Amino acid sequence: MQSSSLLCSSNSVSQSLSLSPSPRLTVPFQNRCFGAAVTPSCADRVPLRCSHIRQSTLTPVPSTAMQEIVETNNAEPRFIEIGYISSVHGLKGELRVKPSTDFPELRFAKPGRRWLKQQVLGRETIQVVELLEGRAHPGQKSWIVKFSKVNTVDEAQLLIGSNILVTEDDKPELEEGEFYSHDLVGMRVTLKETGELVGTVANVFNSGASDLLHVMLNSSTAGTSKSEASASGPLVWVPFVEAIVPNVDMTKREILITPPKGLLELNIRSDERSKKERRQLEWKERKKFQQRLIAAKKKLCEMEQQHVFHGFRFGEKAQRSLLSDQIVRINSKLLQQALQNIEMSSKSTWRISEECLSNSGCGEKLNTSSKLQEKGHLLTSEGKVALVLYVNDCQRKGSGFAPDLVDKADDSSCLLVEAFFQDNRRLVRIEDRASVPLILVCPTHDIHSLHITFADHNYFSFDSNKVWFLEEEKLPVVSNSLEAQNKHKILMKSPWEMLQTPVGSGGVISLLLSDSILGNLSEMGIEYIEVCSINNPRYVGGHTLLGLVSSCEANIGIQICKDMDYLDEDNFDVVISMNFMKHLIAKMNKLHFHAIPKPHSHVEKVDKEWVEVIPSSPNSYELRCSIYSYLDVCPSDKVCLMEVTSCDV
Repeated sequence: MQSSSLLCSSNSVSQSLSLSPSPRLTVPFQNRCFGAAVTPSCADRVPLRCSHIRQSTLTPVPSTAMQEIVETNNAEPRFIEIGYISSVHGLKGELRVKPSTDFPELRFAKPGRRWLKQQVLGRETIQVVELLEGRAHPGQKSWIVKFSKVNTVDEAQLLIGSNILVTEDDKPELEEGEFYSHDLVGMRVTLKETGELVGTVANVFNSGASDLLHVMLNSSTAGTSKSEASASGPLVWVPFVEAIVPNVDMTKREILITPPKGLLELNIRSDERSKKERRQLEWKERKKFQQRLIAAKKKLCEMEQQHVFHGFRFGEKAQRSLLSDQIVRINSKLLQQALQNIEMSSKSTWRISEECLSNSGCGEKLNTSSKLQEKGHLLTSEGKVALVLYVNDCQRKGSGFAPDLVDKADDSSCLLVEAFFQDNRRLVRIEDRASVPLILVCPTHDIHSLHITFADHNYFSFDSNKVWFLEEEKLPVVSNSLEAQNKHKILMKSPWEMLQTPVGSGGVISLLLSDSILGNLSEMGIEYIEVCSINNPRYVGGHTLLGLVSSCEANIGIQICKDMDYLDEDNFDVVISMNFMKHLIAKMNKLHFHAIPKPHSHVEKVDKEWVEVIPSSPNSYELRCSIYSYLDVCPSDKVCLMEVTSCDV
């Protein structure tokens, strides 16, 4: 049990301020697949050796495989398509060919017999031709060929659109671990660990970086025959890399895969709209994004940060898109507020006054919390309370959990969240969770893994329709020296990427205020929002604190520890009324930010060249905002403090 001293302050906290010093990587792979549609300029095959592969990597491998399509009719001999005639070249009967083979020099430069497939009067015909010579046309990614008895433009024009074929027997022999894509089509795909049938390979494509198996999932129930015909479900993409496809058995016509958790479910297309409707929607989304980009650029211009746009003049399309996305995602209102207050900003220390601990705004000091616990539990069970859990990288080592959990950097957030929700002493009861909306605020790199963790644990008994995952609020890092017009300059990590750092616990509230979630919570009838950090080692989800805030009709309730003389910004448990949250929307300009001096390497454009700046001392400010900054806009008699005097866990 936990005993607590419950105090409602009339002059709860005072604030003392001081400035805080403070190319795509490729890996060789044995399972190369010849037959995927890739850039036809790949002329040579590079030997690939399995010994060079790192088993832990999922880095896609660029396949030099080209598409040699086998004609599937029963006529003899069987043919392979190696390209098609796209146009006439010159005046001497030469033809331009678009290759679909990995062996263009063999197919188009070596003289010999070829076959042409044409549609004549609605019928398919195949005729023998003699290739005399051929040469590459790299600028057009095509080949120029000359056939026997084709000497004029008119004769050549009759062949436009024809497919060029060779016999299947003419296929070059492949090295061990290399495959033709048409040989993979129709093969069973099975989970290596369980032997469960996944589906059948419907086709093989090349994404530019690697081959992709297009697998039709098995729609039958578990335990049925593993026949290839049983696959009739949706199509999914499976990267043809050794880490995911370790075994290909051509004899058994079976591919064994070890997909990462969630891969097969991730790329199933559930959108049943037509292609035309999807394109129209994509066009509308692009137009909407452009409008948002224009508005965001205008805001940055008002803050005299035009240097951020220099990257648009350089680099690849993907890099410029990255810059556009970052500009659109900036919370310009929050950034403007932080920049306006940066001169007076400093790290905040929120001290608890003696009057708070000796007087009670509720009229008496309460040594028992049973009645308030009952009231808080009633609010929770009636669905009038929402929980916001703040998870960030800085809190992992400061968590109250075992060190071995947080040492696993890749999934430590998931492990902490899992331990957090499985400890019933730290949160609302399991039977009440379905009625409690849950919002997780975490770093971008944790969102996907947390999604999977929640799905694997049946959302820890929460209603999946009432669970949100939000990326933590970030603001750009700015120079600590004043530039022209007395402005702090946003620092660039690269010409297309801004240096950004998390705002801190105060960013949780700004996220809720700027997102539609607040409106959704209001529609659900939520009266209170509890915001807590995951590293709080004491009891959270506190029914007692909720009951206290409700009884005192306070705007904010804060849990503190015995003998604490200041509020901990990294370890907090705060309850805020919905009425006060709505009031904060109009008071965002009152928020207090503090600047933390830090050294940051960055790039600058100097005389039309990008120069890297490596500082030897702090050269920048990271902009932070504490959740306690909102006390500035709350009357002191509307703040409750709950002092935890003992905790038996």
